[in-house]
Amino acid sequence: MVKGLVGFILGGLLTFGATQAAELDVVATSSSMGALARTIGAERAQVTVLASPDRDLHMLQAKPTMIRALRDADLVVAVGAELEVGWLPVAIASAGNPRILPGQPGYFEAAAQVDLLEVGLPANRALGDVHPVGNPHVNMDPVRMAIVASALGERMALLDPAGAETYRANARSFAAATEQRMNAWQARLAGAPGVILYHRDALYLLDRFGVPLLGTIEEIPGVPPTAQQIKALSEHLQGRSGVIVYAPYMSAQAPERLAKGLGWEARRLALDPPIGADGGGYLDHIDLWVDTLSHAR
Repeated sequence: MVKGLVGFILGGLLTFGATQAAELDVVATSSSMGALARTIGAERAQVTVLASPDRDLHMLQAKPTMIRALRDADLVVAVGAELEVGWLPVAIASAGNPRILPGQPGYFEAAAQVDLLEVGLPANRALGDVHPVGNPHVNMDPVRMAIVASALGERMALLDPAGAETYRANARSFAAATEQRMNAWQARLAGAPGVILYHRDALYLLDRFGVPLLGTIEEIPGVPPTAQQIKALSEHLQGRSGVIVYAPYMSAQAPERLAKGLGWEARRLALDPPIGADGGGYLDHIDLWVDTLSHAR
């Protein structure tokens, strides 16, 4: 445990606490999960994030730094739905910390708190990098994230009963700040022409606001596209308007080639906010996505 003084401002709502030792050592797998943990935990939680937003959570490997962070953790906050399945179970097992094993109060998955899209896809490797339990990228829907925040507040309250009201109040503040932005986001995205994604990772945001998904650069998830696939997609969308968005860890070659053929903009945009973001920073990151989608031409 370390000592710290943290204040946070979230959409004009201020939660302020006295100087005291952090009661919970929290490890988050992504910066979106870290943003929720910082906002809800406020001065009572020390938060470590394992992966920066320029890393693909599908493809990480367990590292000694991760294992050290997990060794003393009171709570792990993961995205879940098998997004981190290739490395997080190994890292947790290597940490030797029984408090954070799956099924224990110290293990929390965001995806387990909400309804998922694309549930029940065939578990067939020939179909690429699919998730039969559902699309895991729930962090791209601010409404689902507000639900996750409430559940996370309850989990923190269970682990640290003395801070229960703080955690619950902070979760309510995050939900209120999210609700405050919803109408403006909806208005800005009304009539948005649509987007081509590299991977189906922003599907939750598109579904929430009714923005058309015009296609994906990866025809098979996790398999790089061929020149013929890009040519066919370009021919199919000629005369349409839209924008192409791809994550920082994706190759720019195919998106830029497609953008040139269509006369569209190709935008590199992370799925998660900056690594040190709190809840307000998460909402600002969603605002960046809304701005990108609303200015498609």
